[in-house]
Amino acid sequence: MRGVAQSDGRMAGVDTQTVRPSDALSCGMKLVLFDIDGTLLWTDGAGRRAIERALVDEAGTAGPITTYRFDGKTDPQIVRELLSLAGHARADDERLIEAVCRRYVDHLRVELARPTQATRLMDGVADLLAALEGAGARARALVGLLTGNIAPGAAMKLRSAGLDPARFRVGAYGSDSARRADLPPVAAARAAALTGTRFAGSDVVIVGDTPDDVACSRPFAARAIAVATGSYDVAALRAAGADYVFPSLADTAAVLDTILA
Repeated sequence: MRGVAQSDGRMAGVDTQTVRPSDALSCGMKLVLFDIDGTLLWTDGAGRRAIERALVDEAGTAGPITTYRFDGKTDPQIVRELLSLAGHARADDERLIEAVCRRYVDHLRVELARPTQATRLMDGVADLLAALEGAGARARALVGLLTGNIAPGAAMKLRSAGLDPARFRVGAYGSDSARRADLPPVAAARAAALTGTRFAGSDVVIVGDTPDDVACSRPFAARAIAVATGSYDVAALRAAGADYVFPSLADTAAVLDTILA
């Protein structure tokens, strides 16, 4: 681990029409990929409730969902593992897993629209994203997502927290692969197609709140910035091997400097 700090945040994207490939290379442009749940926002259990209902609808059981940990996992992985833990005969049936995920989107829409729903942004997120979108950082950072959420669910959660999904110019999702380790190259390929710039190694910065976010950075040699706003504390994230660990994203300047370093 290279360092420990604290943080704040706003929201950011890049106007790629103003960034030529040569500009991106010369200024050391970073591809900054944010996890969603526990990093950008918290849905107060809406995703868990939606997956539980979808599993019961499509498979007749949600397995041991009350004690199962969702942290750091992709949606298809969660479905498969819960079905396996329940001893379901079709736990490895891709068609059933896809059916559960489709039904999950329907239930998530209902859960997030409830009058009592309390989705909230994590501390500092709005400021950090705004700082990344600012004139000084805009040509140095392409902001995207790397999340275990399937793409439709990711967009719903962002909107529920008041974030326009379009502000994240690229993304890699649980709907791209059930293995989180597969997602960094997916996001990098999409970023290259968008900007004409190749992103690899330390040009890619993954910001997440779990050891799985940290672990998925290693095969791609990306930098991992961990934030202890989910279920893992600073010590656990440090032990997982994050390059930098922040208690939250509340220190905008420190987090921004770390991202753009």
